[in-house]
Formats: sequence, structure tokens, C-alpha cells
Amino acid sequence: MHWWQRPWVRYGALIVLLTLSGLVILGLVREQTGTQGFLVGLGLAVLPVPLLIAAFRWLDRVAPAPWRNLVFSFAWGACAAALMAIVANSFATQWIATETADPSRADTLGATVIAPVVEESAKAAAVLLVFLFRRRDFTGILDGVVTAGITATGFAFTENILYLGNAFGTDQLTGGSGVASVTAATFFVRVVMSPFAHPLFTVLTGIGFGISALATERRRPGRVLPPLGGLLLAMGMHALWNGSSVLGEYGFFAVYGAFMVPSFGLLTWLVVWTRQRELRTVRTELPVYVAAGWLTPAQPFALGSMRARRIARRYARRHGGRAAARTVARYEAYATSLAFLRHRARRGRVGTDFAAREGELLRELWRRRDAARPALEHAARATAPPVPPWPVYGAYGVHGVHGATSLAYAPYPAHLGHSAYRPNPYAYPYHP
Repeated sequence: MHWWQRPWVRYGALIVLLTLSGLVILGLVREQTGTQGFLVGLGLAVLPVPLLIAAFRWLDRVAPAPWRNLVFSFAWGACAAALMAIVANSFATQWIATETADPSRADTLGATVIAPVVEESAKAAAVLLVFLFRRRDFTGILDGVVTAGITATGFAFTENILYLGNAFGTDQLTGGSGVASVTAATFFVRVVMSPFAHPLFTVLTGIGFGISALATERRRPGRVLPPLGGLLLAMGMHALWNGSSVLGEYGFFAVYGAFMVPSFGLLTWLVVWTRQRELRTVRTELPVYVAAGWLTPAQPFALGSMRARRIARRYARRHGGRAAARTVARYEAYATSLAFLRHRARRGRVGTDFAAREGELLRELWRRRDAARPALEHAARATAPPVPPWPVYGAYGVHGVHGATSLAYAPYPAHLGHSAYRPNPYAYPYHP
């Protein structure tokens, strides 16, 4: 391995790039807004950020992405993407104004044509980098949605500092104050009414990459076309949003009510439905590991319910402290990754490293079993319907691991201890 291929070299170069971008964008924004305007813009722009990040983390609770991926995405959006957008937009607008000798037309073209192309491409670069270099963490639509949404949240944060800081500077010159000020109007439009605008645009690109992640290796068009289509849709929606300001006095509200709000509602339904489908995948794929002895019968049901997962973490925290709760959370994450891996394998979407990856996940589960099993079994009993929905194996039901044809349902056999589930660490339940 050459020195430039080592992970620490890549991470170091990325940190340097983002740090330099952050310093440059800080200087540019402060130069345009002034120190006081920058501080006011910063204080107002930060308000929607925790809410947006919490919303995307809630969507990602089934299989949480590593924090380093989210930190990178936010930093790329706030620093690198914002810097590229400011430089490219300014250069393009000045060039159009010089060539046409019409500054007003240059501003309109810059907002409706140049800005959507430049900004969405800059934000999509973060999604592409995570997709290429953190492929293990990018397995479906929700991963694309979360990566794109966090990136766009960072971009909107920096952009809001610029807009709000400039608005404050205008009020300082004109004497505006209170609810009639430019700052209040800008805050209402950008932070109150449309904090989801940039995430909504870029999420379309993320969905495209998520669809690509679900495609098989042999279907190259299915891997290339969805990201391009999602990027074009993001650019188109962004252009429509920016162009609403030139559609007359009520153009903004017309586009907001007739297009943005329904689109936001539709995408929200889509990602929530996708999250529920992922939970069904967990409940469907994990029972085979019960038959192989890696999991207890109650665990697939508990791991396929967000309520049961929360109860399990609370139980672990109450009986073992925060360390035990973190152990249970990691157990849940590894079990979910295992279910997704098996689901992709059955659909022919994994490579030759399936067995190694499956074994790695199973060993991680086995190391955490002592803390996780009591908590998950307590959660399964606390959330179980009158007839528990998990199968009982052995003498009561399923015959065979691979070709099971019948499932019997019976109360969880609480008398069975951990000794009843001693797996063979070399006999993995599935090989593609």
C-alpha cells in the first residue's frame, strides 16, 4: 500500500481541506456582514440546526450512521460546499453582468439558474464521497436521506448567517427595528417558514444514491441513473424555489403552499415508510440466527420495534448504568446491520466478503450478549401482544434452518437459559 492510500493520510487531507474551507468562508462572510452582523446572523442561524439534526437522527434510529459521517457531512455543507457556492455564484453573476451589461438580469439568472446548479452539485459531492468511501455505512434510501439532509443543514446554516447578517447591516443603515425590520422578515422567511428548504432539495439527491445502493452490481444503469436523476430533480426544485421571488408579490407564497409544503409532506411520508420497512426487514431476517443459536427467540421481535429498543436501553441503564445502555445500543446496531446484510445477500447485492462480514457482526453480538439479552428479553415481554409474534424453534416448531415451512407460536420459553443457545461460530446460517 502506497503512503497516500493509507486511511490516516486521507483523513488528514480531508480535515485540512475542511479546516481551510471553514477559515476562508468565515473570513468571506465576516467581510460581507461586518463583525456585529456576523454575530447576529450566527446567533439566529444556529436556532433551527439542532431541530433539523434531531429530526434526521430520529429517522436514522433503526441503523444509526456513525457520528464521524454526520460530522463530515455537516462540515462539508457548512464549509466546503458553501465556499464553492459563494465563489462560483459570484464569479458567474459578475461574468453575466459584464457580458450583458444588465446587472438585474444577471442577478435573476444567478439566482434561478446558476445557484441551483452550483449549490446542489457542491452538496451532492458530500453524499458521493460517503457513498464511495464509507460504503459499508451506506446501504439504502434512509442513509442517503440522512447524509444529504445533514449536509444541506450545514449549508443552510452558513447561508443563513450571510443573509441574516446582511439584513442586520441594512437595518443599521436604514434604522429599521422590531417586527418591521429586514432582519425580522429574513428570519421569518428563512428560519421559521422554510428551514427545511435546502434539506428538501438535497434529500432528492440522497434518495437517488440510496436507490443506487440497493441496485445489484450487474445493473450498472440502475446504479448510475438514480443519483443523476435525483440531482436534476434537486436542481429543478431549487430553481423553482429561487424563481418564486420573481413571480410577483404573492409568487413566493403560491410556490410555498402549492409545491413546497406538499413535497415536504410526501418526502416525509416516504422516509417514514422506508423506516418502517427497515424494521420489518429486521423482524424477517433475524429469526434464522435464532435457529442457529446466535439470538434468543424474543430478540427479532424486540429488535424490530423502536419502542422495545428504547425499553431495552432504559432497562440496561437502570440495572447497569450508562455503559450497559451503550452496550445494548451497539448490540441493536450490529443486529440491524446483520439483518440488512442478509437481506441484501438474498437479493444478490453483496460481494464475496459476505461470510467475513457476517462473521464479524456475529462476533460483535456474541461479545455483548450478556448485557443485551436480558434487556431485550425484558423489552420483548413488556411490548408483546397476548400471543407473542416470535417463533419457537426445536420441538415446538420450525424444522430446519434453511427450508422452514411451518412456524408455531407459543409463549416465550422463559425457563431456557443462555446455555440453550450455544452456537457453532463456524456454521454461519447463510452463504450466498
